[in-house]
Amino acid sequence: MFSAEECSEKIRSIRSELSKIFIGKENIVDCLLAALFSEGHVLIEGYPGTAKTMLAKAFAKVIGGTFKRIQFTPDTLPTDVTGFYVYTLSGEKIFREGPVFANIVLADELNRTTPRTQAALLEAMQEKQVTIDGVTHKLPWPFMIVATQIPLGVGIGVYPLSEVQVDRFMLRTFSGYNPPEEEVEVVKRIDFIEELPVENIINWRDVRWIVEAGKRVHVDENIVRYIINLSTHIRRHPSVSLGPSPRASISLYKASRISALMDGRDYVIPDDVKKFAHPALDHRIRLRAEAEIEGIKPEDIVEEALREVEVPK
Repeated sequence: MFSAEECSEKIRSIRSELSKIFIGKENIVDCLLAALFSEGHVLIEGYPGTAKTMLAKAFAKVIGGTFKRIQFTPDTLPTDVTGFYVYTLSGEKIFREGPVFANIVLADELNRTTPRTQAALLEAMQEKQVTIDGVTHKLPWPFMIVATQIPLGVGIGVYPLSEVQVDRFMLRTFSGYNPPEEEVEVVKRIDFIEELPVENIINWRDVRWIVEAGKRVHVDENIVRYIINLSTHIRRHPSVSLGPSPRASISLYKASRISALMDGRDYVIPDDVKKFAHPALDHRIRLRAEAEIEGIKPEDIVEEALREVEVPK
């Protein structure tokens, strides 16, 4: 088993390898790492051309995993995701695996497809399996969905994810434009970057050990109550019609443990909770119509909670 310091060293090596091609946006990399080692999934919202696909593909390569990409469109069918059975002339039934059978699955532009197809991911994300024609098929381990979506209000043909679907994502982060100085570096290095020159850094045993190390990280009861108090504060806010679910509190709890490992600690401190509060909570908040008209955003509610909820000493 790895110690907290050994886990931190492994995680730093992954970060370092990804930094060869992914410039800036360390928060997105941290969300991927926290989700991987907590056995969760990530939703990346952002504009086209901001390296979301490249990052997911490089991430799979660095951790030694298989990678599949699903480009969602309005005519994508559930079987295009999960797979299907083929029947031969002799009556034999042969299963053709869909792209969901991979370690890292990029669900690209998930909100471009219909709710019926979006729902095809639900069982896979929650149960790590898919059921087709009454037969259940286990997915490989580790299994992680990295979904991207176009921000609402950008373009046409967008099908917003339901609250149930959004809640399945442990963390959500935003991929915006790099600052000009970083974009200069991206353009100068593009020939190098497009070759995806990253190496496999860890193996499945390493991933398993870091997952288990995360479960051993100590979380004081006062820290747990701090997490719950943040969620409760948001749920009771007058601008909120639907607050974060218990799954949101669990996601923040798990991400905080991995944050501690990132820093080489085997115990969680309030700063670990604060680091992942927005990725774990923002996307799980639905505002009242009058609050939206006033220009209030979920991020504002979470920020207020971080200011007003008492931090344990």
